[in-house]
Amino acid sequence: MQSGFDPNSPGVTPDDIGMAAISGSNGKALSMPFRARQLPEYLGNLEIFKRLETQLEKERDRLALWVPVGVGAGIAIWFQLANAALWISFIALSCGLALSVKALNMGGRVSNAFFWFAALLALGCAIMWFRSWAVASPVLERPMVSSFYAEIEKTETISARDIVRLTLDTHEKQNLPPRVRVNVRTEKAVADLQPGTIIQLRARLMPPAMSSLPGAYDFSRRAWFMGLGATGQLLGEIEVVRSAEPSWGPLSAMPEYRQALSSHVQSRMAGGAAAIGATLATGDRGAISDEDAEAMRRSGLAHLLSISGLHVTAVVGAVYLLVLRILALFPPLALRFRLPLVAAGCAAVAALAYTLMTGAQVPTIRACVAALLVLIALVMGRSAITLRMVAAGALFVLIIWPESLVGPSFQLSFAAVTAIIAMHEHPKIQTLFARREEGIVRRSGRIILALFLTGLVVELALMPIALFHFHKAGIYGALANIIAIPLTTFVIMPLEALALLLDTVGLGAPFWWLCEKALSSLLVLAHYVSSRPGSVTMLPTMPLAAFGLVIAGGLWMALWSQSWRICGLAPIAIGVLMIATTRAPDLYITGDGRHVGIRNDAGELAMLRTRSGDFIRDMLLENAGIDGEATALEDWPNAQCNADSCTVIMEVDERDWVIVATRSSYYIPAMALSAACRRADIVISERRLPASCQPRWLKADRTLLGQVGGMTIDLENQKIATVLGRSGRHQWTRFTEPKSAQPIEKTSKIATEIRGSPE
Repeated sequence: MQSGFDPNSPGVTPDDIGMAAISGSNGKALSMPFRARQLPEYLGNLEIFKRLETQLEKERDRLALWVPVGVGAGIAIWFQLANAALWISFIALSCGLALSVKALNMGGRVSNAFFWFAALLALGCAIMWFRSWAVASPVLERPMVSSFYAEIEKTETISARDIVRLTLDTHEKQNLPPRVRVNVRTEKAVADLQPGTIIQLRARLMPPAMSSLPGAYDFSRRAWFMGLGATGQLLGEIEVVRSAEPSWGPLSAMPEYRQALSSHVQSRMAGGAAAIGATLATGDRGAISDEDAEAMRRSGLAHLLSISGLHVTAVVGAVYLLVLRILALFPPLALRFRLPLVAAGCAAVAALAYTLMTGAQVPTIRACVAALLVLIALVMGRSAITLRMVAAGALFVLIIWPESLVGPSFQLSFAAVTAIIAMHEHPKIQTLFARREEGIVRRSGRIILALFLTGLVVELALMPIALFHFHKAGIYGALANIIAIPLTTFVIMPLEALALLLDTVGLGAPFWWLCEKALSSLLVLAHYVSSRPGSVTMLPTMPLAAFGLVIAGGLWMALWSQSWRICGLAPIAIGVLMIATTRAPDLYITGDGRHVGIRNDAGELAMLRTRSGDFIRDMLLENAGIDGEATALEDWPNAQCNADSCTVIMEVDERDWVIVATRSSYYIPAMALSAACRRADIVISERRLPASCQPRWLKADRTLLGQVGGMTIDLENQKIATVLGRSGRHQWTRFTEPKSAQPIEKTSKIATEIRGSPE
């Protein structure tokens, strides 16, 4: 072999560290020596680096927008890795990459962008790791019934379900987690259930529920960051040991004010309008019926029930304009004081008060921070509504509550705001909606068009997030929001605020009547839109990779301003293609093995246990992507059921699959069970099946399900997805460690997975 570099030749220094190999047309490698300090110059001369440098120079004002994206990506990677050794490796790799880029000393925006993004990835992963460690607290290991003393931390009335939810502090005694949550039937709730009260009670407690299926709601993760170690139901009566001491100061009494205000609003109106009105005033959603809540979700109006940007903006805008106009009526004040500064201060106080009154939830705090940034920008004479403001708010939330990144609230709210601002920053949109001298008809048409396009863009931005988390998305939401948003912002909320103000002098009744009619109109709209054929798109559980591609493409299109933003369509198209071509699973098995759903190609779902409760039924239907009702498995063709089990023969891809599922706790003779297992391809049971039970393909009994959680099975591709494979072995998960892979030796993918390497 011929080479242009001889390490033993004289004159070679340690800087001569390698050769740049350039492939010739004949397939042979041509080599030439170069020094390490020449590498930056070599890379800088590459055409791709020159083009990137040019593009980033044009986008220099937008580079700061990617700071929360880098931190968020590090947080997302922390959730996916689910292993301390992998977290350390990722942080070290990111820091090493950042230092390597810095050591090259190339200069320019490309080098700086790589350095900062790698550093932000490491920072995001470290922040999330620290947050998970900081909130760590003991979690109940298994269900139990216990009598104990506790101090009430929080009381929440959920009148739609006729319960009172108590968050209790056990003071880390009585062999219980320090913080538990107990549901109490309304008729058993004594009058003195206020924060600070010491009570004695008997309750059935259980660990926070993990995901029942891959991609289903994971309450155990949320409970971990809330500090909840157990949840349960009251048994018997509550005994008040010591009443709460009188609270001092407005902050300590805020929960009482909030509850009193919610009760007052509900007493002034009737039906669903009263429940929605209480939600807008205090954030208390407990009185909203399941039917109204479902109608709001299906019609794309559920965002109106979450106290966030729309509501805080309405309050801040109304207070700002009202104070500014009233003070402007007094010339001495207008001449001596900067009225915009005074109005902004009053609006800031209103935003903080509204945030505290509505419970200071993360979405509300996020909206309040954004509103305060807008007010600061107005006082400074800067452009207020910009993507930089959104980025600053997102970064604030990710640093304080990094776990909110993986929740739907954070994703939906920031996706909506980012989409709206990005659309209205486009020059063509600005030209289309710019104010001009024209007739009232054309002006009204332009306003309606702006509302429609805004709603359409928001619906497109929110649809993949809604499909990922809830497996459903409204189709007519853009049309419904054209009416609902102005109605809520300019009619309902001002009427409710005016009614509350006039109630202080006993003159609020007429305005409550008007507010009730407006809220009833909103509910009529929601029910009408949600009942239209095709109003909702259903989708089975979405692959994580597809969701990540769609989000990455959307961010690329929204955060850049130059023509290369169109490249974001490529990952979006790939993600949509992956979603469209992903086959829905045939079998759905919950983590306890009690509930089994079987889906056919006609989009029908049959359930092993029909008396499974609304939550389990709805969860199975949503994860299967079915907008309808489930049927009983015994009513299906090719299904034979008795009191103990069901046997189903499914034809998939010209192959008959024999599935056996037990559904009772009665004794089954070992010989009969073994014979049934030998005839079956898949056996599903909530029991621990004996070793003599050997199906041809999979035995999903309590032992296996305890190791990997609930699972879905695609029979055509013979692909199994599990909760463990989706979430990983995090601190809040309670998967049992397998003693051996013997029970599942025929399914190598799951055998690999339960040993600690998620698929």
